[in-house]
Amino acid sequence: MSAANLESQTQNSNTPELLPPHLDPSTYPRTLATAHSNAPIHLSLTYDPLDPTAALSTISSASSGANILFLGTTRDTFENRPVAQLSYTTYPQLALKTLEKVAKDAVDKHGLNGVYIAHRLGVVPVKEASIIVAVGAGHRGEAWRGAEEILEVVKARLEVWKREEFVDGGMEWRENRERDSSGKIIPKSEG
Repeated sequence: MSAANLESQTQNSNTPELLPPHLDPSTYPRTLATAHSNAPIHLSLTYDPLDPTAALSTISSASSGANILFLGTTRDTFENRPVAQLSYTTYPQLALKTLEKVAKDAVDKHGLNGVYIAHRLGVVPVKEASIIVAVGAGHRGEAWRGAEEILEVVKARLEVWKREEFVDGGMEWRENRERDSSGKIIPKSEG
């Protein structure tokens, strides 16, 4: 190897590797604030801790007699295996488009007065929230149904991938769609 090649290789190894923008935390939060049928919709992908107060203030209105807030948090175990933390990644352009469709569909189906969905990315320690779903509606029935449906559709369709990091040093990538709302494995369809 020539001295010039060695010097070039050394310089390249000292240069920090640039992350693509969708993996670079400094390019976040990525948000979309819009309205559908006069209902405010706020969507966010962020590396920062999630704020339940901001979610509730966004969806609360004079016409909402019911405001529902769901926080999905990191548990300390998975199938009796101690969890150290979770880590999430996404492709934000696609994820925000999916979240917008989910929110608009829920407004139309359940008559919601407001929708707030935020998903945290990067490392999420035990006891911290990785997702917020908040909705406002005239009555509790449509609010409960709307919030639950949003969460289930997000879990099934959102382009977010989760890595479980265990206390013993092991790691496993998972899709949220692998399990139902009770944590049971959903069998893969054949064919």
